[in-house]
Amino acid sequence: MPLLEVTDALRARQFRDVAARLYQGYSYYIAPLDDEIEAVFDPKRNPNFDNGEAIRWILTDENGVVQGRVAAFINHATPQADSTLPTGGMGFFECIDNQEVANQLFDACKQWLAARGMAAMDGPINFGERDRFWGLLVSGFTEPNYGMFYHPAYYQQLFENHGFKVYFKQYTYHRRVAEPLHPSFHRTAERFARELPAYRFAHATLRDPEQLARDFFHVYNLAWANHSGVNPMTLDKARKLVEQMRPVMDPRLLWFAYHNDEPVAFFVSLPELNQIFKHVGRRLNLWGKLRFLWEKRRFERRQPRKMFGVIFGVVPEHQGKGVESAMLVHAQQAFMDIGYTDIEMNWIGDFNPRMMAVTRSIGARIYKTHITYRKLFDENRPFERCPIIR
Repeated sequence: MPLLEVTDALRARQFRDVAARLYQGYSYYIAPLDDEIEAVFDPKRNPNFDNGEAIRWILTDENGVVQGRVAAFINHATPQADSTLPTGGMGFFECIDNQEVANQLFDACKQWLAARGMAAMDGPINFGERDRFWGLLVSGFTEPNYGMFYHPAYYQQLFENHGFKVYFKQYTYHRRVAEPLHPSFHRTAERFARELPAYRFAHATLRDPEQLARDFFHVYNLAWANHSGVNPMTLDKARKLVEQMRPVMDPRLLWFAYHNDEPVAFFVSLPELNQIFKHVGRRLNLWGKLRFLWEKRRFERRQPRKMFGVIFGVVPEHQGKGVESAMLVHAQQAFMDIGYTDIEMNWIGDFNPRMMAVTRSIGARIYKTHITYRKLFDENRPFERCPIIR
């Protein structure tokens, strides 16, 4: 079967369209926006090209019908947990239920990465941040949250039959917003109010996007940037993130803890945008934007209404003091006041038992499971899973 590199607009469209054809009949499938897929592979819009490179392919049959797609990429600025095992990435995989087709796609990634000095590949992942297009859905086949792919169940066997092994699992947790928090959370919040006046808890405001970007930048780099595979964030990138997400942000879902006015923790959530985009479609052209505004208005008025947690973190110096408990008490009441009924929290890695414990402590339960696989090019090398964060 011909393996064709995506080098022009026609093949880019074929790359995007194959998913829509493969998922016909899957009632829970929600397509990502075409422009968001293309932005990943546009050097003008994806800063990962500053220190990296990417390639994507489609695989067609003898009649020119696309049977699958895949991409491979390297970001040389991404910290490598093991200097003896340089690891690239593969992702955006879609394929018919055929192991030979899948193997041809996987082998293309392996060969391209090996030629550039890589000794392993992780996938399916994003050529970008971990908050989207990351991991293979293996459990919880319901509507995907914004930024996450839906996958058919047979993909798991396509990966594992090729020799991919579980590097880590990512859990999506769910809870009803109004479900009471454990009384200890309220006692902690009362203690902070009574004994620790240097702390305060507040949601963001869009009146000062610069301050929002600075607060997010500060907590993110102290709480997350030292984790394996996570790049530090620049202030400029934080500004761009706020600018990009501002049209869909609800500032009452962006909570921060401050100590003497220094941001020391955050719990950042968004309206679950796929509950809007599933009515809009893949193209956010003029008609799509108008439809989005209409559907957003409907979303804000209907029940049940879902939000999703994007990122949660506490600066190390303030961990173990109950900051997150007090912050969540304040946040929960605000979420209920503005009408949210359900929350799903994406991307809790099984390498982070402390975060899993915090999530369980608020009454959330695992609702979906994604897997990030790793394929070692040297099959004789012992496989090691992602290190546990202690």
